Amino acid sequence: MGGGTVSVEKKFEIVVTDLSKHFRETQALKHINLRFEGGRIYGLVGRNGSGKTVLLKCICGLLYPSEGYVSVNGKIIGKEIDFSENIGFIIEQPGFLHQYSGLKNLKLLSGLRRKADKEVLKMWMKKVGLNPNSRKPVGKYSMGMKQRLGWAQVLMEEPDIIILDEPFNGLDERGVEEFRKLLLDFKAEGKLVILSSHSKEDIQILCDEIVRLDQGELMLLE
Repeated sequence: MGGGTVSVEKKFEIVVTDLSKHFRETQALKHINLRFEGGRIYGLVGRNGSGKTVLLKCICGLLYPSEGYVSVNGKIIGKEIDFSENIGFIIEQPGFLHQYSGLKNLKLLSGLRRKADKEVLKMWMKKVGLNPNSRKPVGKYSMGMKQRLGWAQVLMEEPDIIILDEPFNGLDERGVEEFRKLLLDFKAEGKLVILSSHSKEDIQILCDEIVRLDQGELMLLE
């Protein structure tokens, strides 16, 4: 535990302040106030339509709040920065170009932020259990393989903050165990992890705190 305390001093932090989000007549989030800190794993739970994915998208900068704001390491998303460059995320199904191989997809995506390092991309593909030399197009990947490629996309730029929406979908039991361990290693390094999952087991094993949403409202923290 002591080593984790030292890592948290890096101050990876997300603060959600009085955040509401409207879509025409629907209020998806209602005055949410939360604080997330490095060196911890947070579980986001709630029924379908409770606002979990909308909240994660607001944190990542994929959606902007109708009211309130999200700050990442002290900078407000949509005002001071468009999005935080040290966040890696899987939101809903990972989106890839189906005609290209897994490695080609990662090269294209990594080029959006910085120069692609082919060897690093290969290393991450191997680490998540994929063959970087395979020419198989992503369109022919199984759901589990696409999820593994999504993990490689999240990890290839070594983010300090990791946001995951149902990250174990499509993985077999061995894959779930592998990625649970990876998240616990990130926590030990002082990184900040937020994940949503319908699996009580995932939440119980991984999470230090649970955030429960119901119809866009924040319920009691656990």
